Amino acid sequence: MSSLSTNTPSTTTTSADPDTGAATEEEEGNIFSKYYSQLSHQQNMLTDHVRTKTYLQAFFKNTVDFQGANCLDVGTGSGILAFFCVQAGAKEVWGVEMSRITIAAKKLVSSNGLSSKIHIVKGKMEEVTLPKKVDVIVSEPLGFLLVHERMLESYITGRDRYLKPGGKMFPSNSTIYTAPFTDEPLYAETCQKSDFWCNNDFMGVDLTALHETSMEEAFGQPVVGYFHPDILLSDDRGTHFVDFHTVTHEALKSFEIDFQHTITKTAVCHGIACWFDCDFSGSQETVVLKTGPEAPGTHWYQCRLMFRSPLAVNKNQILNGRLTFRANDSFSYDVKVEAGIDCNPRIETENMVFLQDQHYHYLYAEESAVDAQGMGHVRGNEGQV
Repeated sequence: MSSLSTNTPSTTTTSADPDTGAATEEEEGNIFSKYYSQLSHQQNMLTDHVRTKTYLQAFFKNTVDFQGANCLDVGTGSGILAFFCVQAGAKEVWGVEMSRITIAAKKLVSSNGLSSKIHIVKGKMEEVTLPKKVDVIVSEPLGFLLVHERMLESYITGRDRYLKPGGKMFPSNSTIYTAPFTDEPLYAETCQKSDFWCNNDFMGVDLTALHETSMEEAFGQPVVGYFHPDILLSDDRGTHFVDFHTVTHEALKSFEIDFQHTITKTAVCHGIACWFDCDFSGSQETVVLKTGPEAPGTHWYQCRLMFRSPLAVNKNQILNGRLTFRANDSFSYDVKVEAGIDCNPRIETENMVFLQDQHYHYLYAEESAVDAQGMGHVRGNEGQV
């Protein structure tokens, strides 16, 4: 779902017709705005049962926060979270959305008889004008590895502009997790992508000068998909905590995740696996959305950042390093991956990964490990809710 804007350079913006949903010039240049304007992609998100039911549970388990409240839904999409707000007791909801899915959202609001409670507003969160401050802000601003698509920036813009002091945010915070992994078939498959460029006689042309460039491109793609937790090489987790109530735009544009992992089995380490959890901390309960390899599957999957040069690791060795995230103009991030083994001499590897160039890898069926129809967890209760 999209509000959908970052502070990246843009072309001149023209105003949109709120009734026809006509696109602005900026919207036309935003790949995610086009993506989320299609019902098929809205359906993909709505039918992610873990995602959608976790939001519903978070609202319904904290109805005291919604009763009689004015709410803002940043990147409302189909309007589903605005509907959930009303079901939880909200007085009024303003759903802000930059893409042309607003046309469909307005139809749903009208056909469900909620036009007096839900107001769909087409425009950028940075520019729209709402009639009042709100008690609660809700949003689904999450990309794979949490930050891809850079919609978190629109979420906190809504916070800065319209949330009352002490107001609630759903979700409230998130944690990115890291762990080293081994996957020889994946590594071999990635290398094989460049085999074509080893051809020194392709119809009389030597292609080998581009082999190195092709390898950089292949290993520069994050691998998005499910994997079995057995491929992880450590029980330790690197973490990066983001508090949506306090995080700044600058903190989202550039950040680092330091990690240190004690290796649990001798293997070849092919990279760093990443995923995230989100907390919905209300006045009554905290509900947690989990996207890790041991949790029920979601449309965010998990993400793996490959090493161009793998590291041979022994049990009980220490693997440490850093992921450095830099926001880019493609509504995503460039990630520098650095890792090494503490031995004498130290052995190191590094790689650059570009999150917008993701490769979806579906060879592993997550249902073999977890129940894909699960829901979020209430903090302190390991049973499904």
